[in-house]
Amino acid sequence: MAEQSRTSFATALGVACPGLEVCTDPSILASHGRDWTKFRAPAPGAVVFPGSIDQVCKLVAAAANAGIPLVPSGGRTGLSGGAVAARGEVVVSFDRMRNITDFNPVDRTVSVEAGVVTATVQEFARQNELYYPVSFASEGSSQIGGNVATNAGGIRVLRYGLTRDRVLGLKVVTGRGELLDLNRGLIKNASGYDLRHLFIGSEGTLGLVVEATLQLVNPPLPGKVLLLGIRSMAALMKVFDSLRSALELSAFEFFTDRALGHVCTAHDLAAPFSTPCPLYVIAEFDCVDERSENAAMENFGFCSRQGWVVDGVISQSENQRARLWRYREGISESIRHFPPYKNDLSVRISAVPEFLDRMEMLMKEICPEFELVWYGHIGDGNLHMNILKPAEMGLEDFESQSHLLSEKTYALTREFGGSISAEHGIGLLKQPWLTACRSAEEIGFMQGIKAVFDPAGIFNPGKLLP
Repeated sequence: MAEQSRTSFATALGVACPGLEVCTDPSILASHGRDWTKFRAPAPGAVVFPGSIDQVCKLVAAAANAGIPLVPSGGRTGLSGGAVAARGEVVVSFDRMRNITDFNPVDRTVSVEAGVVTATVQEFARQNELYYPVSFASEGSSQIGGNVATNAGGIRVLRYGLTRDRVLGLKVVTGRGELLDLNRGLIKNASGYDLRHLFIGSEGTLGLVVEATLQLVNPPLPGKVLLLGIRSMAALMKVFDSLRSALELSAFEFFTDRALGHVCTAHDLAAPFSTPCPLYVIAEFDCVDERSENAAMENFGFCSRQGWVVDGVISQSENQRARLWRYREGISESIRHFPPYKNDLSVRISAVPEFLDRMEMLMKEICPEFELVWYGHIGDGNLHMNILKPAEMGLEDFESQSHLLSEKTYALTREFGGSISAEHGIGLLKQPWLTACRSAEEIGFMQGIKAVFDPAGIFNPGKLLP
């Protein structure tokens, strides 16, 4: 969008939406027109900062009348290009909508505007002796609206589920500028279609989430962390089965020796064990007394005698617990500079070992020169596949070759009945391969749903749906 067009559109928006903050500053356009993906250059026409739900409604109505596409923007920590504005779209930032609008200690619910940061909800819950369990590495900057739009998961899905399982109510603005108040915080509501769940995971293609009512839970019991060195993927699955039979697990995460190497280098950490291992597991479990810790140690001994575990350590303090988690939570940050080409896959838990073996064979066949870093959530079958760009290779060539690998990767994922996106969304980067996990009939119904809620087609065009 040319500078003159930006200025004229900004003026028009200012007239249609009194008090709306509109920005065309090049630095703001660059920072707010992208997410963590680096494969598309940001080129938004403007960035707008509504400060209220009423302003969002007026903004959407004006954009629909003018046929101006809108890209919702939260913390911009997405990894599929879902918040990228590369074709002159107007970015809708929720940075000014960061109010906690309601708290009900009896219902154990908190209502927050879309721009509230995930970690802020977690801290608010702690201050009120409750717990918000959705947790992941970017929680210090991601926003609740984006969490809802992508149905964010994280490290504690094993016990607490996804964002979807925490949302009791939503306020959303549709493509006509209408405000819908969905489910209103009810636990039981059998009065017809639950439209709330259409918007959770819709990646901003149906409407703009402006407020969410979230279910809080009791604080977790005192816990400890096990960090284990594992001999093989087959052994890892046996360890998982053994630990979940003996302990109350809240997390079970894995990463490879390559992932560990990048974390140790980036964060100046020592390797956890003297003997290198091909795979590592970090498991968090309830530990309220000596019996729980004894059960963990007995299980560790059993797994060691079976030859599944090479070495291990159990946390003895909160500081050590946090240090052990750094080996897992620091992975994504440690490889960002390459940049990585990310795939966020899921298969049934029982299929993980065979799927990973088949993927390793594919990599050796198609692009053996690429470094592959795996980590993920074994407890829910979610595998994060990171292909690292060689230093001497250009970004476009790297993306092109990675796309070729994706064709094979997604075909294999489909063979296993899995999904090409477990928790990051389809966005812009994976949209061409949606058919790998959705049938033509499903996609047709999804397009029909979008036409109902977004008749002018202004919400996040080019993302998720063809």
